[in-house]
Amino acid sequence: MSTVDLQDLRRIVGAVARLRGETIRDVTVRSDIRHLKVEFESGLILVIASERDPQGRPRLEVDVVEAPHDVAARQQIEVRFD
Repeated sequence: MSTVDLQDLRRIVGAVARLRGETIRDVTVRSDIRHLKVEFESGLILVIASERDPQGRPRLEVDVVEAPHDVAARQQIEVRFD
């Protein structure tokens, strides 16, 4: 079992604290169970992922982001031409 850096824990606590009092709208788990996405009624999205750092050690990523307010933007596919 690996240890979690104190700075990582502070970042995770700060992200999750934003969600106090929120109501869950939807939860999605990736088939390999490495990513969890929780969508809230307010439009906030909690993303939890288990990744490996460059040295191969497990790393927990936790982010809270806002969903796009424009419904069309959520359904738009971005294509880049180089």
